[in-house]
Amino acid sequence: MKRFLALLSLVLVGALATAVPAQATKSKTPKLSGSITVSAAASLTEAFTKMGTDFQKLNKGTTVTFNFAASSTLAQQIQGGAPADVFASADGANMQKLVSGKQVTAEPIDFASNLLTIVVKPGNPKGVKSVADLATVGVVSLCASTVPCGKYAAQMFTQDGVTVPPDKTTLGQDVKATLSAVSNGDADAGVVYVTDAKAAGKTVAQVKIPASLNVLAVYPIAPIANSQNASLANAWVKYVTSAAGQKTLKSFGFLPPPPTT
Repeated sequence: MKRFLALLSLVLVGALATAVPAQATKSKTPKLSGSITVSAAASLTEAFTKMGTDFQKLNKGTTVTFNFAASSTLAQQIQGGAPADVFASADGANMQKLVSGKQVTAEPIDFASNLLTIVVKPGNPKGVKSVADLATVGVVSLCASTVPCGKYAAQMFTQDGVTVPPDKTTLGQDVKATLSAVSNGDADAGVVYVTDAKAAGKTVAQVKIPASLNVLAVYPIAPIANSQNASLANAWVKYVTSAAGQKTLKSFGFLPPPPTT
């Protein structure tokens, strides 16, 4: 009998020893709260606005505020001390400025990509069919040379051997302004991202650019070093790169990021 009780005691002690760690591992992740400001490329306006609404529904008590503008403008603002918790750029060059200045807290993650397209007035009255036609179509709306969509367009023109006369161009401060010049009738054609042409609906017509003549825009994202709510900033980055975030981006016309090598 004594031997039986001793064995029973050993069994009970062993069971308790294994049960305690199991309870310890069930600690809950701290609930997210507060607010963050996300500085994001203008081309992300529609997609991020939708994602912000979805994120706040999933995380009650949080607020995500957006600052949409050209990536070059946003990088400059952040370098100057403007409040921001996350930066989502339409190119790697502007993100690299913050990496070099140690103004981001983690290695930027590429979360989406985009392609360029030609936009024209509804009905395409000038009969634009290709990138080459932009050399003679009339007034062409482009992003400013410092803005990612302007740099991508310049890269495309160089590789395709197309020259658009400078006196026949109007330059927008970001991709939305560039698009508006066409939809408002101030330009005969323009070069913007596929996602912006899609968001514009029937206000413009789209002339697709073949992949062999196109340029891929890659979008990186990273939390800002001086964020006042690092946990929420990191959660937003995680959401953007999650399956749910990627699904939303795809619905607005974005492509997945290129595979890492």
